[in-house]
Parts: sequence; C-alpha cells; structure tokens
Amino acid sequence: MSVDCLDMEIVEPGPFSLVLSPKWFSHKFNGPGLRYEVALCIATGDIVWINGPFPCGMFSDWVIFRDFGLRKNLERNERVEADDGYAAGDPEWVKTRSGILHIDKGMRNNVRARQEVVNKRLKQWNVLCHVFRHNISHHGDAFRAVAVITQLSFDYGERLFQIEGYGGDGE
Repeated sequence: MSVDCLDMEIVEPGPFSLVLSPKWFSHKFNGPGLRYEVALCIATGDIVWINGPFPCGMFSDWVIFRDFGLRKNLERNERVEADDGYAAGDPEWVKTRSGILHIDKGMRNNVRARQEVVNKRLKQWNVLCHVFRHNISHHGDAFRAVAVITQLSFDYGERLFQIEGYGGDGE
C-alpha cells in the first residue's frame, strides 16, 4: 500500500477569536483544517483505507499512522510506501524516499505519483476544494462520500495508470 495524509480547509470551529487556535492550524493553507489518512493498493490503485478526520495542528501524518491509523492493521514485516512525513517509521513500517531499503526509485516514484493523483481527485470535489462552512461533524461524511464515488469511478472504467509488474495489463 501507499499512504498519505490530506488536509482539508475548514472554518475554525468554536467561538469567534482573533487568534487562530494551533489545534486546527494547517501549514498547507495557513489556516484551520482537518486531516485524513488515505491508502491505496499498489497493484490496482484502489482506495483501500480512509481514516479521519483529525485536527491538523494536533496530529502529524506520522502520529496518525502510528497511533490511530494504518500501522495497527499491518502484518508482521509488512510496510507501506510513504513520503518523508513518515520517516520516523522507516524502515520498520514505512519505506520513504530517503530510506535505506528503497532500491527501485522509479517504481517508488510511480507509486507516489499515483497517490498524489488520487489525492488531487479527492480534492477537486467542490465540497472539499473550498472552505467547509458547515458543521465539521459532517465533514467526515462528505469526505467518505467523495472517496466512495471516486473509487466507484475507478471500478467502472476510469483508471489511473497501471504499474508494470504489479498486475493489470501493464499499460
């Protein structure tokens, strides 16, 4: 699997304040946000894991993976491909770009590129690409609905690129 976290912009919950709470702060858009963990199957590109939401300022990608996320579901000696935000788990649970166990950089680049394409497809939905101005308790439902629709589009023929040597027809 490949794994990455996405930040989604929201209106800061709670009473009005002139100072942004560090609990919600996302450095990606310099404002409040929610973070989701998304994993893809390397062989098919299918979305196989969604976890969240988490306040951006409270949990890094690595902390979500380690304490609340995918790591608990990995089998012994199983690793995931991830970006350098997960370097603390390399090489025990994660293989990162800067890790010592990664020999085939071309394959890794293809896997990471596919992860970024899926992230982009999730973020292009209107409900997620704009500031979410509704009750944030509904944000997770909206995110999961978008993920299911995105996965269904893959199931019904819209494909990301296949990675040669990992199944499919090698296109």
